[in-house]
Amino acid sequence: MDRLNPTADMKARLPTTERIKFTEYLIADGFNYAYGIAAGDIDGDGDVDLIAADGYVGLYWFENDGKGNFTKHVIREKRSERGELLERHCLADINGDGRLDLVIIDNSQGHVLWFENPPDPRKGPWPLHYIERDMLPGAYDVAAADIMGNGTLSIVTSSWRKGNRFVWYEKRWGDWIPHIIDHPIAETRAVCAVDIDKDGRIDVLGTAAKEGEVVWYKNPGDPIHQPWKKTIIDSAARPIHGHPCDMDGDGGVDVVMALGMVGLDAEDNPANHQVVWYEHEGQPGRSPWRKHIIADHFHNAHEAVAGDLDGDGQIEVVASAWGDAGRIALFKHDGDPRGKWSMQLLKEHWPLANQVLLADLNGDGRLDVVACAERGSNEVRWWRNEGAIRK
Repeated sequence: MDRLNPTADMKARLPTTERIKFTEYLIADGFNYAYGIAAGDIDGDGDVDLIAADGYVGLYWFENDGKGNFTKHVIREKRSERGELLERHCLADINGDGRLDLVIIDNSQGHVLWFENPPDPRKGPWPLHYIERDMLPGAYDVAAADIMGNGTLSIVTSSWRKGNRFVWYEKRWGDWIPHIIDHPIAETRAVCAVDIDKDGRIDVLGTAAKEGEVVWYKNPGDPIHQPWKKTIIDSAARPIHGHPCDMDGDGGVDVVMALGMVGLDAEDNPANHQVVWYEHEGQPGRSPWRKHIIADHFHNAHEAVAGDLDGDGQIEVVASAWGDAGRIALFKHDGDPRGKWSMQLLKEHWPLANQVLLADLNGDGRLDVVACAERGSNEVRWWRNEGAIRK
């Protein structure tokens, strides 16, 4: 492992006795365009591996030795004649063979692809299959879930500003049939599959940045023939990426979200750049969602994820910030997530930080932080969680 000086204590706002100690490691640098990571046990050895997309160049599996040391394997090499732009992706057992496969979008070509995990992923090859060819312009984000409730995985996608739609794909006799959830809705970004209203059916959570909406769509029970009911969680300035969580421990589905990311040269109101969470109050389709501010003026907030990082039974939030002054930060509340949150910086001056996720990479029972940063940085790093600093 390439160990760097930890940056967690730099300009931190949390008191020293309330921080979590992190050690920063470089997984890989020299990417052409790093915009997509995923975590899962690729080789079935019981530890968490990583997948990283390298834009126009390729797709990599980083094999974990169980201690957070990674060996790089190539899943997909550059195909210059195709001009592929591989970005965000997810892991799921698409063919039911017990191995995690890789589902990914091609933003340039408008494809949705899946790569079949072979019996020995070290040797490969990873066979390529198409879910969608050419017909999802600006394909952007993807999730896998049992939308039909029949034990078969479906695929849910967003399509950025070129496609402006949410689509789910039904697997039927080896083919993939597209079904529109919503169109047009401007600049669809995040898409997550989760049972929001606890009725036993998988719903869809998403964002539309230009539309300025955080939304969820209720699975009607017969999603092929019936429309998905749309509920606006919030009308906000450029919501980008967030995830479902149970922030307050009441058993409901809350949402953590990053708001405000804009282009590098755009003029914008700094007050629009926030990390927030939305409280589910028991009737997510009928009553308003309550918005709580985690961080104000978190410039170019890109993605927020939630989890208990210090083992105290309370949820922390980790967020990335895009732009020239990119950074990764952890936010912790004082016991009430509806109250004040404090920030601890993990890394700053990391241009164009984008995706961030939580996973236990070294098997110590603590959630670690993984993130990637695109042009200007073009690397993937992880922060080993050494535990809370106690009095």
